[in-house]
Amino acid sequence: MSVLRPHAAAPSARARLRGLLPARADWRPARRSPGRDLLAGLTVAVVALPLALAFGVSSGLGAQAGLATAVVAGALAAVFGGSNLQVSGPTGAMTVVLLPIMRQYGADGVLMVGLLAGLVLVALAVARVGRFARYMPMPVIEGFTAGIAVVIALQQVPAALGVAGAAGERVWQVAADAVARFAADPHPAAPLMALAVAAVMLLGARLRPTVPFSLPAVAAATVVAQAGGLDVARIGALPPGLPAPSLGFADPGVVTVLLPSALAVAALAALESLLCASVADAMSVGERHDPDRELFGQGVANLAAPLFGGIPATAAIARTAVNVRSGARSRLSALAHAAVLAVIVFTAGGLVASIPLAALAGVLLATTVRMVEVGSLRAIARSTRSDAVVMVLTFAVTVLFDLVTAVAVGVGVAIVLALRAVARSVRVERVPLEGEGEAATAADDAEELRLLGEHIVAYRFDGPLFFGAAHRFLLELSEVADVRVVILRMSRVSTVDATGAVVLGDVITRLERRGIVVLLSGIRPGHDQVLASLGVAAHLREDGLVFPDTPAAIRHARTLLNPGSSARETVR
Repeated sequence: MSVLRPHAAAPSARARLRGLLPARADWRPARRSPGRDLLAGLTVAVVALPLALAFGVSSGLGAQAGLATAVVAGALAAVFGGSNLQVSGPTGAMTVVLLPIMRQYGADGVLMVGLLAGLVLVALAVARVGRFARYMPMPVIEGFTAGIAVVIALQQVPAALGVAGAAGERVWQVAADAVARFAADPHPAAPLMALAVAAVMLLGARLRPTVPFSLPAVAAATVVAQAGGLDVARIGALPPGLPAPSLGFADPGVVTVLLPSALAVAALAALESLLCASVADAMSVGERHDPDRELFGQGVANLAAPLFGGIPATAAIARTAVNVRSGARSRLSALAHAAVLAVIVFTAGGLVASIPLAALAGVLLATTVRMVEVGSLRAIARSTRSDAVVMVLTFAVTVLFDLVTAVAVGVGVAIVLALRAVARSVRVERVPLEGEGEAATAADDAEELRLLGEHIVAYRFDGPLFFGAAHRFLLELSEVADVRVVILRMSRVSTVDATGAVVLGDVITRLERRGIVVLLSGIRPGHDQVLASLGVAAHLREDGLVFPDTPAAIRHARTLLNPGSSARETVR
């Protein structure tokens, strides 16, 4: 007699949690070339500084929030994450989701959403769902990436034009209102500055891809604005250092209201981080990230960032790419990037205050241009019509509505189109009995071949027998005429679901009501279990009408049609 042990699963659960925590082995690569990692971290910090400021401003919480996120989330994700080369912080995709939350619930709502998203990410890591990110369709990824780029660009229109107070529910409405206000009272300083910064970044990236031009461009714009006394909006004075940890925003009464937004932020953080980790693996040699641990690291980072006034964070593809190209070999580079930014926060807040908002808008405009891979979009558009539809639809919903809706719609349509393609690939074809080797050799005389051809028909199923294709073959087999015995060959059926099994039972019933004997052949063990559990073809098993292979079924059909050697009888 066995004894139940309640704590039998505890060691595996503890081992799973232990596998998500940092280990000493994580830092072995840092011992090989620490100087190289530190230099890479400094390079990434130069790139990350203007981006952190810009994304903080775009989120609505201000530049200080972007810097706090880059420091706190960047350091914790480097320590707890599942990739050795990934760099985390505020991103443009996240600001697209956060801006509506900021408008509806204010800064406290954004901080609470970040905290809840961190909890969701930790739960996803413990549940080990990181591996499922690989199933995200590429047209959806490319579509919402292009859509995010357009939305971020639209978000920068008011700052790039030097217009304050533009109104509208959707980002494109705000951009249109800003254009209208600028046209009524144009001031060229802000748009010229934004375009100049964007042009310097784009041209510099083409001429010298390894040199980060964003910081020099922003510095030059700041100097020009100060020296020329240009009338452009600026970031403003930043408080020294990071704000002290606080839970004042954690009002339990709003948790239920903000939970859907938190789930959306967590889903975006998980998707973007895991995709970024895959990009980092592809750009390096011998690197392989742990998806579940990466979710855990992003969860820890998002739990801590709101406590210091930071916005939700995720891995950043642009900063990660710079990190890899700068020769990073370990987590030390991402940690060094966070440390450099922390020094800037504590020592150079006054310098940051004079940066024009139009210059940061130029940084993000250049970033959006570099986000879009035109070659990938063209390749997907030319691949199949279904992929093109999914990509365009995801892009349009992202721009017109929101990112979460776009991903849901894109994935849903992709699944429907994929099921449609699989259903169309299922074939039900009539097989000539003369082609069955054993049956053909047994039927020596022409009359017996004629009898088999007139009264016995074999149908072969190719592909999955599932809900998407089941009713189509039901219509095909219901039209069988002038037949006494039908053999249904099941050996090439790849899978059977409940709908397919029930429809198969309906086919058998309809044929039998017309006086046709149905024989089954080649049912796989796993499929037989599905059929048996639903009571399909139970009477055929009892009557011995289920056979391991088609030749055996043909011999039995011949016996039914020709029970004696001297006389031929038909099945009644």
